[in-house]
Amino acid sequence: MSASQNGPRFDLECVGLSKAFGEFRAVDSVSFSIPHGSFFSILGPSGCGKTTLLRMLAGFQKPDAGDILIQQDSVLATPPNKRPVNMVFQHLALFPTMTVAGNIAYGLKRRGVAKAERERKIAEALSRIGLPDAADKRIDQLSGGQKQRIAIARCLVLEPAVLLLDEPLGALDLKLREQMKIELKQLQHAFNTTFVYITHDQSEALAMSDQVAVMNHGRFEQVGTPQALYYEPATAFVAGFVGESNRCLGTVKRISETVVELQTEYGPQLRATAPASVRRTLTAGEPAAVYIRPEAISIGQPPEGSGAFNRVEGHVDTILFDGARSHFTVEVNAALKLQVQLPQSGPYAQLARGDAITLYWDEARALCFPAT
Repeated sequence: MSASQNGPRFDLECVGLSKAFGEFRAVDSVSFSIPHGSFFSILGPSGCGKTTLLRMLAGFQKPDAGDILIQQDSVLATPPNKRPVNMVFQHLALFPTMTVAGNIAYGLKRRGVAKAERERKIAEALSRIGLPDAADKRIDQLSGGQKQRIAIARCLVLEPAVLLLDEPLGALDLKLREQMKIELKQLQHAFNTTFVYITHDQSEALAMSDQVAVMNHGRFEQVGTPQALYYEPATAFVAGFVGESNRCLGTVKRISETVVELQTEYGPQLRATAPASVRRTLTAGEPAAVYIRPEAISIGQPPEGSGAFNRVEGHVDTILFDGARSHFTVEVNAALKLQVQLPQSGPYAQLARGDAITLYWDEARALCFPAT
């Protein structure tokens, strides 16, 4: 899997990585390649294996099988302190008794970098992270976002081939996390360093990444751009985990060239699309699930003369106002409730609990998978 001399340059390649703890297989034959200068996120729920994978990349754990190559060289026999990687932890681990400059200089001193060169690198790093005048400040004088930038600068000043980030925004409040998403992406571009970012927060992964790997039970379910994962999920797990989705269960009635028809457990018949690879796994009479994004559902009557729409009727059950992210829930019957994005203007801005309502959505925006 190594990049050829004339092919793309991969800063990190993993080939068939596996790690088990007794009977539990934490990482199960994972392979992937990350081009130079990419922001690559590994997204998954707690316990899916993403932290174990990160620890193997850092050298803190040894894989049972497989190989790790950094810039085409295997590092399996290389100890953590000799690998061309650095790591940013969730709690940052800055030295409170040192100044900002002292924190950034720590790794350079251990490498024996001369004082004049250290000072040049520190000044350059502080300029890149937008804190050119912070060298003499104490750590307790910094805001949460500034501490985050210093922790990253301390790593990047060592010019690693790969920077590993283990849920570094998890300890920040919501508003600061939103701000740091933008700043992290800008820092990655400024230093042109390959980032491998571990998170269970899908909004972080989607907002910052060039590529995202969705991990589940030790395996990668899908690797792709944020847009591909959101609009073209390859599995039911990805469809349900990435973004918000309504999940409707039913039985497959008919499978055509591109459309699957289902009889739901709740009454309505639904039509949905499925990739060819998924359609081959569906069988008439077998259970299946349809996933519909809240923003894919429209309010009112579908266009006349079109058979490409699903239509249901119900009553407004709950309204969750959150500005542009507002949603409301429609009770179709006692067994089915659908979450719908709430319009911010027009006749539906004043919806109230109990209002009768008709919903419809294009079958092309509903995805069908075998029920699991």
